[in-house]
Amino acid sequence: MKAFGRAGHCTPGAYPLTVQTAKVFFAANPASAIEDSIIFYKKKVKRKDGSIDWEDAEFDIKNKTYEKLPEELKKRFNEYQLETIIHENCDGHRISKYIKRYNNHTPMNTDQKAFTYIDKFAGNIREILNCRFFLDHSSFSESERTKGVIERVIAETIMCTNHLDKWKKQPKALCKYLNENASKAEFEKLKENLHRLESVVTEDIKSLFNKKDAFLFLTLFDGFASLGMNDQKFADFLKEFKESLRASKKNEKGMLFDEIDRDLSTKDKAVIKEKLEMLNYLMEKFLCVENSGGQNSNRENNAFDEIAFLAETVRIDKEILERDISLYHETLDDLEEKTIKLGSKLLDRKNRLSLLAMVVYSYKEDQDLDDWLREYAEKNNTYYVDQKKNYICMREDFKRFLLTKV
Repeated sequence: MKAFGRAGHCTPGAYPLTVQTAKVFFAANPASAIEDSIIFYKKKVKRKDGSIDWEDAEFDIKNKTYEKLPEELKKRFNEYQLETIIHENCDGHRISKYIKRYNNHTPMNTDQKAFTYIDKFAGNIREILNCRFFLDHSSFSESERTKGVIERVIAETIMCTNHLDKWKKQPKALCKYLNENASKAEFEKLKENLHRLESVVTEDIKSLFNKKDAFLFLTLFDGFASLGMNDQKFADFLKEFKESLRASKKNEKGMLFDEIDRDLSTKDKAVIKEKLEMLNYLMEKFLCVENSGGQNSNRENNAFDEIAFLAETVRIDKEILERDISLYHETLDDLEEKTIKLGSKLLDRKNRLSLLAMVVYSYKEDQDLDDWLREYAEKNNTYYVDQKKNYICMREDFKRFLLTKV
């Protein structure tokens, strides 16, 4: 049963059981445990003179699949009216539970199954799926539309735009995280962004919005939307990126955009961050030339600035930082999950840079942060907006903590 799929999807509370579904089930599950396995039917027989006659016949369906049925029984099977099961008054959570149960023998693919773990926002995702953007301004195939790919892209976009530091590589883990931590406002913002893009994404650039990269460009537009510029400027950048920048501009490591995932999975957090950083850099540079006479744009969240901040603040070589930055981010993710209570302001994205600096410092000094950060988080729920000042404050507290442990 293709639950939550684009084609023939269920309405809340109803799960259609079709002949096609039964055929698939029958093909995967031969009728082995059945008492009355002998089926009597009329078999069509062609006589020597060419006439057609019907005679009594029987067929044992035990251990047989649909494909092994005689044509007469296949026809009877196909014409049989199967019952529709109705579950009244179901919320999203119960719908997901029933779908997993009904798909126990006809497995959904990874994307479809992952979608059942984000039941709190299933309605929001359904609304977004109906946006004209996914029908006319993107390059998803019909097969991808029916196999849960767009649902996965929507979830990835919400995660990448709002919870990148907690990025989950596996679709199921990603959806479970969003189910507990996302908000309806985040989905509403995405829907608004898609409607804006519908006005500017044309045939020559819609191929950028595919199953691999769509969530990156949708995340990029979310950042662009805060600049207050005409949306056409974003489309102009996409055209320039597709025609020249993608194949000519390299990052500080000497890699083109499509080379960044050469040695890693396309869904690794380090790859995603590096691609977004490159896109942000190229877009902001493009917009500067176009709009502000070459003046520097605001790049507080750009990775090159992140490296520069860490190098200056922690006093460590840039080459070491560039080599190990993914390790530092992963270490901080683990620390936050183990030591800081959910809801603490210390987990604010704006405070990430100073916490990351503490991780770099801990590696430099070969000291563990776990016990200190757990104690620090219990005593503090605020931080300085100035991330350098906040880092210095935490570093001094850490030094005092170490002295007490001597």
